Amino acid sequence: MKTEKIQTNVLVIDDDPVFRNLLRNILKERLTVFAAESPSLAFKILKNEHIDIIICDFVMPEMNGLKVLEIVSEEYPGIVVIMVSSAADMDTVIAALRNGAADFLKKPFTPAEIWVAIERTLKLSELNTNLNQIKTKNSLLTEVVNNEFGNNIIGTSPEIKNIQQQIKMVSQTPDTSVMVIGESGTGKELVARAIHNLSNRRDDLFCAVNMSAVPESLFESEFFGHKKGSFTGALSDKAGWFETANGGTLFFDEIGEMSMSLQVKLLRVLEDRRFTRVGTQQEQKFDVRIVAATNKSNEELSNGKSIRLDLYHRLSTFIIELPPLRNRKSDIPLLVNHYFNLLSKKLGKHISGIHKDVYELLLSYPFPGNIRELKNIMERAIIICDTEQIMPQHFLSVSTTAVNLNDQKADNDIFDLQELEKQTIIKALKKVNFNKAEAARLLNIEWNALYRRIQKFDIDFPATLS
Repeated sequence: MKTEKIQTNVLVIDDDPVFRNLLRNILKERLTVFAAESPSLAFKILKNEHIDIIICDFVMPEMNGLKVLEIVSEEYPGIVVIMVSSAADMDTVIAALRNGAADFLKKPFTPAEIWVAIERTLKLSELNTNLNQIKTKNSLLTEVVNNEFGNNIIGTSPEIKNIQQQIKMVSQTPDTSVMVIGESGTGKELVARAIHNLSNRRDDLFCAVNMSAVPESLFESEFFGHKKGSFTGALSDKAGWFETANGGTLFFDEIGEMSMSLQVKLLRVLEDRRFTRVGTQQEQKFDVRIVAATNKSNEELSNGKSIRLDLYHRLSTFIIELPPLRNRKSDIPLLVNHYFNLLSKKLGKHISGIHKDVYELLLSYPFPGNIRELKNIMERAIIICDTEQIMPQHFLSVSTTAVNLNDQKADNDIFDLQELEKQTIIKALKKVNFNKAEAARLLNIEWNALYRRIQKFDIDFPATLS
């Protein structure tokens, strides 16, 4: 029965012709075999042929196997090397494996032994290929996520420049824990991603966990992983967050929402830097940077009511406090332009720009939902925009809030009846998107009476409506 040949190219490097021919005859039934009597000839073959595996003798006239291994590792990193030798002591074996050899066999060896070595090497090569593919996919996914979130912290205000400087400083540390404090929607995850992307951990995973959504009964499984059959429903082995993020960054969002009992478990793991999978007895080390975030104030955190003080001190080696958007209004136009460009492209809308009155309107709005709210209202405005430019009427919720705020101020400060009448007409017009007939009905007056008052008070209409 003929043995099926697999698409694997092997290069045998050995100055012993008997061994070269013997190995060629053993392997040629299933592999494509090249042979070289010296390293110099082998390097010529490497330039012209695709090689998957090299079987190299340790002792040769031109250079020893370690030097060949060093050159191959540097110039042909995708090739795996099996080292062989008739005079192998333990130091030789250790030196070869430390320098990147996939396996080491002592001469003479049986055909079965070389086939086992090749099988192991092919599996190792396949694992390395899969790992590289995963890393490539991760890099592409990271790029997509960064494009969605934004690669930089947007803003030129003094507050944001200070945040950017803090991110730059802490990202250069190897594993300093960071606590990011800020209201909901201020960009806490964006800060965590920026720290990761600027650090030496950028090529490994950034994993974000919503701590308020982790059930207490599944905490160990989610964070430490589990072994198949360790509990009902454990149908396969599963890696936990600490194992998945190993080498990278683990982001704990809403850390203050965890129960006190879970905080104790988390603290113990963070202190020991070790965890044990559910269903096993073997401890595993992990190496991750922890970035935690909360919308509670520093004062609330330090009183020990929402988060244990020992856990708080463990996580807050470096604290970054994010200002609400209302405290850095000079950044609003930059953010508006950023989301306009990002979302217009994403939604496939061809809009020429943003009317100047939009900026004035948004600058007067308090943004209780911060940057997240700004993004959402920009997306809604782009979706409903049916004009060449985005106009104030595309921000109805903002307009209503701004008018109410102005009314409150007017009620407190204005006693002139004519001014109050003017503000009431403007409020009615804005409520109905500057439709005069609708505004007249709302004010309970005739449309021509409304028209006279508009002329009297010289009320301006948006450019597309006037």
